[in-house]
Amino acid sequence: MSLPSYPDSPYSAPPVSDHDSYGGQQPARTNGFAVAALVLGLLACLFFWTVVGGLLLGLLAVVFGIIAALRTRQGRAPRRVMAIVGAVFGALGLIGSAIVLVVAVSVFDSQEFKDFESCVDRANGQAAEDRCTEDFIDELSN
Repeated sequence: MSLPSYPDSPYSAPPVSDHDSYGGQQPARTNGFAVAALVLGLLACLFFWTVVGGLLLGLLAVVFGIIAALRTRQGRAPRRVMAIVGAVFGALGLIGSAIVLVVAVSVFDSQEFKDFESCVDRANGQAAEDRCTEDFIDELSN
Protein backbone atom coordinates (compact mmCIF):
# COMPACT_ATOMS: atom_id res chain seq x y z
CA MET A 1 0.00 0.00 0.00
CA SER A 2 1.35 3.46 -0.80
CA LEU A 3 0.97 6.74 0.99
CA PRO A 4 -1.29 9.37 -0.54
CA SER A 5 0.49 12.19 -2.34
CA TYR A 6 -0.47 15.81 -1.98
CA PRO A 7 -0.49 18.21 -4.92
CA ASP A 8 2.30 20.76 -5.15
CA SER A 9 1.55 24.13 -3.61
CA PRO A 10 1.18 27.01 -6.10
CA TYR A 11 3.17 29.20 -3.70
CA SER A 12 6.90 28.79 -3.42
CA ALA A 13 8.84 29.23 -0.22
CA PRO A 14 10.01 32.76 0.55
CA PRO A 15 13.63 33.39 -0.42
CA VAL A 16 16.24 33.21 2.28
CA SER A 17 17.23 36.77 3.21
CA ASP A 18 20.98 36.14 3.43
CA HIS A 19 21.21 34.29 0.14
CA ASP A 20 21.14 35.76 -3.35
CA SER A 21 20.17 33.14 -5.91
CA TYR A 22 22.18 34.95 -8.61
CA GLY A 23 25.37 35.14 -6.56
CA GLY A 24 25.49 38.96 -6.53
CA GLN A 25 26.28 41.21 -3.63
CA GLN A 26 23.39 42.28 -1.45
CA PRO A 27 22.97 46.06 -1.10
CA ALA A 28 23.98 47.51 2.23
CA ARG A 29 21.20 48.23 4.69
CA THR A 30 22.66 51.63 5.54
CA ASN A 31 24.60 54.28 3.69
CA GLY A 32 27.19 55.88 5.95
CA PHE A 33 28.19 58.38 3.28
CA ALA A 34 24.60 59.63 3.01
CA VAL A 35 24.29 60.03 6.77
CA ALA A 36 27.66 61.81 6.93
CA ALA A 37 26.67 64.11 4.06
CA LEU A 38 23.42 65.05 5.77
CA VAL A 39 25.04 65.73 9.16
CA LEU A 40 27.93 67.69 7.66
CA GLY A 41 25.57 69.60 5.38
CA LEU A 42 23.40 70.63 8.32
CA LEU A 43 26.46 71.72 10.29
CA ALA A 44 27.73 73.68 7.29
CA CYS A 45 24.41 75.52 7.07
CA LEU A 46 24.46 76.28 10.80
CA PHE A 47 28.09 77.45 10.85
CA PHE A 48 28.35 79.06 7.41
CA TRP A 49 29.63 82.28 8.98
CA THR A 50 32.89 80.55 9.95
CA VAL A 51 35.53 79.46 7.49
CA VAL A 52 35.84 75.95 8.95
CA GLY A 53 32.10 75.50 9.34
CA GLY A 54 31.02 76.73 5.96
CA LEU A 55 33.87 75.95 3.64
CA LEU A 56 35.36 72.78 5.08
CA LEU A 57 32.20 71.07 6.30
CA GLY A 58 30.29 72.18 3.22
CA LEU A 59 32.92 70.78 0.90
CA LEU A 60 33.00 67.48 2.78
CA ALA A 61 29.19 67.27 2.69
CA VAL A 62 29.15 67.80 -1.07
CA VAL A 63 31.85 65.17 -1.65
CA PHE A 64 30.21 62.61 0.65
CA GLY A 65 26.79 63.33 -0.90
CA ILE A 66 28.12 62.71 -4.40
CA ILE A 67 29.82 59.47 -3.32
CA ALA A 68 26.62 58.29 -1.60
CA ALA A 69 24.47 59.18 -4.61
CA LEU A 70 26.79 57.25 -6.91
CA ARG A 71 26.65 54.23 -4.59
CA THR A 72 22.84 54.32 -4.65
CA ARG A 73 22.78 54.62 -8.42
CA GLN A 74 24.91 51.47 -8.67
CA GLY A 75 22.51 49.68 -6.32
CA ARG A 76 25.07 49.16 -3.58
CA ALA A 77 23.39 51.35 -0.94
CA PRO A 78 20.01 52.92 -0.07
CA ARG A 79 19.03 56.48 0.91
CA ARG A 80 19.53 58.40 -2.32
CA VAL A 81 17.35 61.31 -1.17
CA MET A 82 19.35 61.67 2.05
CA ALA A 83 22.56 61.84 0.02
CA ILE A 84 21.18 64.51 -2.30
CA VAL A 85 19.78 66.59 0.58
CA GLY A 86 23.14 66.41 2.37
CA ALA A 87 24.98 67.55 -0.76
CA VAL A 88 22.51 70.43 -1.26
CA PHE A 89 22.87 71.57 2.35
CA GLY A 90 26.64 71.39 1.96
CA ALA A 91 26.47 73.49 -1.19
CA LEU A 92 24.29 76.06 0.59
CA GLY A 93 26.82 76.22 3.42
CA LEU A 94 29.61 76.69 0.89
CA ILE A 95 27.75 79.50 -0.87
CA GLY A 96 26.86 81.24 2.39
CA SER A 97 30.43 81.00 3.63
CA ALA A 98 31.79 82.34 0.35
CA ILE A 99 29.46 85.34 0.56
CA VAL A 100 30.50 86.04 4.16
CA LEU A 101 34.16 85.74 3.16
CA VAL A 102 33.77 88.17 0.24
CA VAL A 103 31.93 90.70 2.40
CA ALA A 104 34.54 90.43 5.17
CA VAL A 105 37.42 90.91 2.76
CA SER A 106 35.74 93.90 1.14
CA VAL A 107 35.09 95.53 4.54
CA PHE A 108 38.62 94.96 5.82
CA ASP A 109 40.09 96.25 2.57
CA SER A 110 37.94 99.41 2.49
CA GLN A 111 39.12 102.94 3.14
CA GLU A 112 36.64 103.25 6.00
CA PHE A 113 38.33 100.38 7.85
CA LYS A 114 41.75 101.93 7.32
CA ASP A 115 40.41 105.20 8.75
CA PHE A 116 38.99 103.25 11.71
CA GLU A 117 42.36 101.59 12.37
CA SER A 118 44.21 104.89 12.34
CA CYS A 119 41.57 106.46 14.61
CA VAL A 120 41.92 103.62 17.13
CA ASP A 121 45.71 103.89 17.01
CA ARG A 122 45.48 107.61 17.87
CA ALA A 123 42.84 107.11 20.59
CA ASN A 124 43.90 107.93 24.15
CA GLY A 125 41.19 106.08 26.07
CA GLN A 126 38.08 103.95 25.91
CA ALA A 127 35.83 106.93 25.15
CA ALA A 128 37.92 107.84 22.10
CA GLU A 129 37.88 104.24 20.89
CA ASP A 130 34.11 104.14 21.30
CA ARG A 131 33.85 107.34 19.25
CA CYS A 132 35.99 105.70 16.51
CA THR A 133 33.69 102.68 16.51
CA GLU A 134 30.58 104.85 16.22
CA ASP A 135 32.12 106.83 13.35
CA PHE A 136 33.08 103.60 11.56
CA ILE A 137 29.55 102.19 11.87
CA ASP A 138 28.10 105.48 10.60
CA GLU A 139 30.45 105.43 7.58
CA LEU A 140 29.50 101.83 6.76
CA SER A 141 25.77 102.51 6.97
CA ASN A 142 25.99 105.51 4.59
